[in-house]
Amino acid sequence: MSTIQLDIPEEILISLKETPESIARELQLLAAVKLFELGKLSSGRAAQLAGISRVEFLMLLGRYQVSPFSLTPEELEQDVHNA
Repeated sequence: MSTIQLDIPEEILISLKETPESIARELQLLAAVKLFELGKLSSGRAAQLAGISRVEFLMLLGRYQVSPFSLTPEELEQDVHNA
């Protein structure tokens, strides 16, 4: 496993009312969600990055208004048409 260090100004932690540990956890989850949303990680790999199960990850996506489905509107329309 690799470690990445991120310097965060103390004022940011104070403004967010977060501890370094809690903000690190939140940033890890946010990175996983964004990388999934961009199509750079599968849901399984994103869940692995977030440190949670795939099911938990998929359930959390709604909190960030990210769809667990990777279909384009055209693909979705075609699926509905084919049903």
